[in-house]
Amino acid sequence: MFSRACLFLIGAVYLYAQVIVAEYVFTAELMVASNVTQDANSILLALNTAEVQVDTTTVTILKSEVVAECLIIGDETSCNCSTGYIWSNPVCYNYNCCRETPCAQNVSDTTPLCIAKVNVLIKGSVRLNTPEIWGSNDETLLKAAFDVLNGFVSLNVTGERIEGEFTCVDFEANVSVRCSTPKLQAVVDEAQMNLNADISVDTVGMVAINSLGKVLYQSVAVMTCTFVETNIKMDSNGWNLFETVGERFPLNNGTVAKMNPACNSSEFCAQLTIQKVTDIWSGIYECEFKKGSVRHTAITELSVALLPDVVTLKMDPPTVDCSADADAKVPVAVTATIPVCTETFEVSWNYNGVKKPLVETPVGENLVYKFNAIISCVKTTDPHTIKVTFKNSMKQEKIATVDVPVIYVGAKFCKEETDSVPWPKTPAGNTVISDECAVGRVGYKSRTCKGTIWDDVFSHCVNAELNEVLNAAEDFAMGLGSTQEKALDIFSGLLNSSTSDPNSNYSTADVIASINVLDSMSKASEFIVLGDSVLPTLIHASSNMLSNTWSGVNTSIIQNMSTKYLQSVEDLVRNIKVNQSNGVNSTNLELKFCSDYCNMTVFDIDVDMNKTNGTVKAVALKNLMGRLKNNIDDSKPDSILVSVTMERNSSSPEIRLVFPQENLSGEKRLCVFWHTWVNKWSEAGCSAETIPGNRTVCECNHLTSFAVMMSKSDVSTPVLDMITNVGLGVSVCSLLIFLIVEYLVWSAVVKSNLSHFRHTAIVNIAVFLLLGNCSFLASSFPESLSDNWCLILTICKHLFYLAMFNWMMCMSVMLVHQLIFVFTPLRKRVFMFFSSIVGYVFPIFIVGSSYTYCKYTEKPYYKKETCWLVFERVLEGSIHAFLLPVGTVIMINLFSMVVVILTLVKSNVPEGSKTDEKETAKSILKVVVFLTPVFGLTWIIGFAELMLEDSSSLHIIAIYSFTILNSFQGLFILITGVFAEQKVREEIIKLIMAKSKRKSESMKNLTSTTDTRDK
Repeated sequence: MFSRACLFLIGAVYLYAQVIVAEYVFTAELMVASNVTQDANSILLALNTAEVQVDTTTVTILKSEVVAECLIIGDETSCNCSTGYIWSNPVCYNYNCCRETPCAQNVSDTTPLCIAKVNVLIKGSVRLNTPEIWGSNDETLLKAAFDVLNGFVSLNVTGERIEGEFTCVDFEANVSVRCSTPKLQAVVDEAQMNLNADISVDTVGMVAINSLGKVLYQSVAVMTCTFVETNIKMDSNGWNLFETVGERFPLNNGTVAKMNPACNSSEFCAQLTIQKVTDIWSGIYECEFKKGSVRHTAITELSVALLPDVVTLKMDPPTVDCSADADAKVPVAVTATIPVCTETFEVSWNYNGVKKPLVETPVGENLVYKFNAIISCVKTTDPHTIKVTFKNSMKQEKIATVDVPVIYVGAKFCKEETDSVPWPKTPAGNTVISDECAVGRVGYKSRTCKGTIWDDVFSHCVNAELNEVLNAAEDFAMGLGSTQEKALDIFSGLLNSSTSDPNSNYSTADVIASINVLDSMSKASEFIVLGDSVLPTLIHASSNMLSNTWSGVNTSIIQNMSTKYLQSVEDLVRNIKVNQSNGVNSTNLELKFCSDYCNMTVFDIDVDMNKTNGTVKAVALKNLMGRLKNNIDDSKPDSILVSVTMERNSSSPEIRLVFPQENLSGEKRLCVFWHTWVNKWSEAGCSAETIPGNRTVCECNHLTSFAVMMSKSDVSTPVLDMITNVGLGVSVCSLLIFLIVEYLVWSAVVKSNLSHFRHTAIVNIAVFLLLGNCSFLASSFPESLSDNWCLILTICKHLFYLAMFNWMMCMSVMLVHQLIFVFTPLRKRVFMFFSSIVGYVFPIFIVGSSYTYCKYTEKPYYKKETCWLVFERVLEGSIHAFLLPVGTVIMINLFSMVVVILTLVKSNVPEGSKTDEKETAKSILKVVVFLTPVFGLTWIIGFAELMLEDSSSLHIIAIYSFTILNSFQGLFILITGVFAEQKVREEIIKLIMAKSKRKSESMKNLTSTTDTRDK
């Protein structure tokens, strides 16, 4: 809604009219002028039925009344405002006709002339700049200053107090017209000068604000306020929340509160959106527009149809013991506790379809609901779930549930134990929660029953003061009370809490809470500008956390804690605006800044950058590297991590870091950075070089957290890469030639079961080796592949190479059987069935099982850096789903070769065998004797490579031998399967000769035809 004034001169009668156009209501002034006094009532009567056409819109006048009357006789003028109206600010300040007195000035052309009275309250505070007592003369001076305001009614002193050695006075003034902000500021300035004081004033009545009434729980609430003076540029606008206790919380952008300081593209409009309304957002909201010492405000109340944010359910007994009687029914007393709330709830409980209402019982600051449930001891696979439902005044519901642990007859359980907390008899697999914490701590303790053994107690009991800091940080991140002063209080509280005993039983719970504080403040720093005054307390508090042992939790939790800690510290350091040039140094963290050409040192690590267009911040951290997850195989991290960030970074910086070598063992040095998206180390975009002075140089083309590792896993060199690529290329071509030859000679060479078995196996070996090599080549540059393609290629290589080895085993086992059991040869159907199971089903089963296991246990199946399986340590890592089957096949192949050789040495093949079968057996022996060392020996070398030290000469020999023999496997198959196989050679020669003969006969026929024609 907005108002607009127009003035028409018709005599000496001023009329007020209210009209409606579409959905907008306008206010207009009409002046009727003539040399003869006209009857105002007749004009009003005519206006009440008038319609005015504005462009294409018809305007209907809804209401009209006289607002002013003027009598003009010659040069003399006498004007009066009607009852309920007052002279406008332009009339008052330009013609000195103020308030409700008659005006003798000719103000007929002024618009607006008279305006409706409104109640504007001015609340002010005076702080004298000298240690004097407030007196009646001071009050007189204050009233005199405000008396010049148009529509001034009164001014009263409402309170007096002493702050330090200075007197402060509160006052209230009432005016009956909306103030002009420049005029009000001038009044304040004059009063400050006359009183030698600092004065600030707030107005109520200058800003319009919408009222939402009662809103749904967790709904979106949008509040909008509009400043009525549209010709004054304000300094700022904002919002505050007054909760029921009267505390004022400045609001800012956050994860829940969203500020729009110029809604509808107007600086005279401010909008606040609460994206998820809960109990803490219920209260009185104040919007404000500031200009100098003047603050224009409006308030509205946001009432929320609340639901309890937290419902605490307890049972007595905490577990139901049915181990002695399977038919018993055990009563369980259940209590549901919520904080005292202004909302009136309909509460009911439900168990096994029985729903009953509940009545609240006030207990201190809580509301308690009690009821009894009867639990049957008849064994069932369904959990015994008790539900408690809360329904608010707007019919929204919140359901809290608890599963009753039951010990059935014959089931495993943990016996009752008591330390500082009683742990009841509990069925296996259940976790017991106890809210008993030491004095000065809040939270809970938990303990899990595994089989019949209790797990260690984990304490979530947090220092009570630290818990208050955490609550404040969470409110801060949401946008509630988000100011620089509040941020200083939060980091100061965090510092005080972090200096407690790091070796106490509760220290890890405190560290987790402290990291959550950092996490909340880092989220807030994305929305709120934090100044560098918070940096010293932030750095010292963060340093103290790293002095803690972080004991009492498993490795996975420690890795998650360290990841969140690093991300939070890095985000805070990056987002905090820095004006100072000095850094901050503490025990475990050192922070420094620079700009332009950067050259600085943190914890003896040199950081150099090219020219930048923003402030560079480098923070070095001790005692964190060992806690982060190490995904680089066979590597040992250095002790210091360096995080480098930049404000206003719009380019791709080149950064150079020089690390001192902490271990002079000669192992390969890797420069890695912490990839925050996937929470693991990566070498992408970084290179490492060892320089004289036992130092390692890291050069990277991006910014993040950097570190140096000593690794045994990276054996890649340009020579090895060239051998691999050339060998695989040759192998792929050789395998294609081999398969083409097999296709051409198949019908001629496969004339017995034995030869069929042999060629079927070796064709499968060639096909799977070809597919595996192609997959290997496709993953040669893993950094350019997406995660999905890297996973697909890893699965393909795993599957194809396993299938290749399994078919090799089928061929060797088949040969042993044929030579030992000569008179009971294998049938083709039997061989094909078992070979299909071993060669196709087993590899699929192994690959599928290993991938499912890694997915279920949340362990990595592949490495993005290599697109291959993961080796963590001996018998740990997905690589063992490949090494163990391959190792088994190699041993079987070697054993088969030994058996075949020994059998042929001791006796000849029985006379009953056909000559063709003997030749086939000899050819198979040649293939097995040749292929088994090629396939088996290379992988034995691979196993040996894992166990050899990187610095030994044997390790280098093993690497090159393994690379050469594996890269050229396809060539070896072509040699043994084509050139070394007599029957295949003969068939190829026959094919070539037959083709040549057909060509010769064709030429001969052509010649004969030509001779006949000549004759």
